[in-house]
Amino acid sequence: MQKEVTIAPSIMCADLCNLEKSVKELESAGLDTLHIDVIDGSFSPSMPLGINTIQQLRKVTDMKFDVHIMANDNEFFIQEMLDIGVDQITFHLETSSHIDRYINLVKKQGTKVGVALNPATPLSVLDYVLEQCDTVLLMLINPGFATDKNEQQVSYALQKVRDLSELIQSKGLDTKIEVDGRVSLEKISGLVEAGADILVAGSTSLFKSGNTLSENIEIVEQAIRKGLKEEVKSV
Repeated sequence: MQKEVTIAPSIMCADLCNLEKSVKELESAGLDTLHIDVIDGSFSPSMPLGINTIQQLRKVTDMKFDVHIMANDNEFFIQEMLDIGVDQITFHLETSSHIDRYINLVKKQGTKVGVALNPATPLSVLDYVLEQCDTVLLMLINPGFATDKNEQQVSYALQKVRDLSELIQSKGLDTKIEVDGRVSLEKISGLVEAGADILVAGSTSLFKSGNTLSENIEIVEQAIRKGLKEEVKSV
């Protein structure tokens, strides 16, 4: 069975003045997952989309909404996203006091749940919750600073992906590994080879200037195939 790698375009890197048009272009290009950052301006300095904007987007597309909450009040945003009807909700362990409660809150609605880790957060924090998670999102830069073009992926990015992949395999789980932060055209093959299943694609890949969207998609898919060392259906 061939492994499928999901390309999840980051909406905060799209044309925010023409959101519906941007989403329709992604949908028309054959992509079915949209990565949406929900940021409170405190945990992270940026605030790309408001709750009402996400609610309106839900009405104009059938794409899967992969929501990444970066906030200090996780329960509030989890409930808001559940009310909107998103497909997956990922929240940060660093700001969570009641992790099991949040996981159960999401899962009882039939929504997929993920936990997110900042770059330097060790994988040991997953000891008691990994089995409950559909996805683990690894931040490869500090969240919310994507506009700082000088910020590079952390030096241990690939090693952390490999270590998580080995941990998941050792437990016999099918938890997905999502990677976020400078997931560039040059980095994708290495990340996929290390074990990444979901690529949050932003300004250094899918929305990279100089190419059309379809050209960038083709380059990303080629990088995925290189990382898997086989033909793969990219979704």
